[in-house]
Amino acid sequence: MPIYNIDSETMPREGIEAIQLKRLQTTIERIYVTVPFYKKTFDKAGIKPSDIKSLDDLKRLPFTTKLDLRDNYPYDMFAVPMENIVRIHASSGTTGKPTVVGYTKRDIDTWARLMARCFAAAGGTSGDIIHNAFGYGLFTGGLGVHYGAEKLGASIIPVSGGNTKRQITIMQDFKPTILTGTPSYVLHLAEVADEMGVDFKNLYFKSGIFGAEPWSENMREELESKLHLKAMDIYGLSEVIGPGVAIECYEEQKGLHIFEDHFIVEIIDPETQEVLPYGETGELVFTSITKEAFPVIRYRTKDITSLNPEPCICGRTHIRMNKPSGRTDDMLIIRGVNVFPSQIESVLMETKQILPHYQLLVDRKGNLDSLTVKVEIDEELFSDEIKTLQTMEQKISNDIKEYLGVSAKVMLVEPKTIERSEGKAVRVIDNRKI
Repeated sequence: MPIYNIDSETMPREGIEAIQLKRLQTTIERIYVTVPFYKKTFDKAGIKPSDIKSLDDLKRLPFTTKLDLRDNYPYDMFAVPMENIVRIHASSGTTGKPTVVGYTKRDIDTWARLMARCFAAAGGTSGDIIHNAFGYGLFTGGLGVHYGAEKLGASIIPVSGGNTKRQITIMQDFKPTILTGTPSYVLHLAEVADEMGVDFKNLYFKSGIFGAEPWSENMREELESKLHLKAMDIYGLSEVIGPGVAIECYEEQKGLHIFEDHFIVEIIDPETQEVLPYGETGELVFTSITKEAFPVIRYRTKDITSLNPEPCICGRTHIRMNKPSGRTDDMLIIRGVNVFPSQIESVLMETKQILPHYQLLVDRKGNLDSLTVKVEIDEELFSDEIKTLQTMEQKISNDIKEYLGVSAKVMLVEPKTIERSEGKAVRVIDNRKI
């Protein structure tokens, strides 16, 4: 398969680091005078832009967290005036407020180029037809993939999620060659195709790019077996740019190549916050060095992984990150939507006669994730008619859907039904096997 051999993906380590330092210094100088948050935190740490003389000086800078983004909601982290912002996306926040990110026209072009490079790494060319089953909207997945496909010169089918049977018909008739989406949804596509008597073996896919939720090597085997394509993992997050931060290559599929000419990556000990050497497992931290509207410095992703600096057989010399093995917080990813227990709690507590004891049960039914919310209610209410309880369950379920954008089944249970803990309450039981 073709390799997208642009110089920045195959240059020696010294060349990559020279580009990173120059772009880092430019970014630091700019945000110090345009983003009050960064000026305040840098001053508090006793750091001036002129102090950043080497990449090693990056570790002197303070971290940025999701809480910082929430505290500066919605636009106070932007480094350009609003008249220069051409796009706004948002992702879930820990208290119901989304994390808001902005893009200039140049940012959109940068993002599109990064996604084009992702497609090229996955074996894509301008002759491909891309079936995009990622969701469109405030979520960055759908549009990020869309613009990248256009930048590559490929044809894009913007089907988004849902209308599954229609998608299978489109796959048969339009003959797409690359499939994108969340791994759970594309496996659901395979199930529906089977029900329709359609075998993916008879379709035209050569590769798939899957992300927005964690998946394992076992999941890869299932994806490749059922979809008859080569499955590549893609990594991104809205706070950094969206999809297009890192991707596996078609040739090896062993670690995700990070586009280091746009991002500086670190692994830290989540407890001591010390930077760890290559190969050691810790929390993933990103610094963006080409983003105009919304640059982030040492953003703590909460994802746990390790880094491999060895060049790949595909020819790329960029550092590779292993698939994240977990997180340092309690965030769940349900069908690509970030959900925190505290968000569920805030919805529950808006309902009268709900007790402060609840549990989130996450399962995988077939190939789709499901969320069940068990919550205790007042004894007096529990003795009411079943119809009354069902109405209340549906109302809470609707509120969760409206508030968080994720579907959940609500089960009202008697007081003291949910097991108590002497220590930290067990809020989440995740039964998925990924």
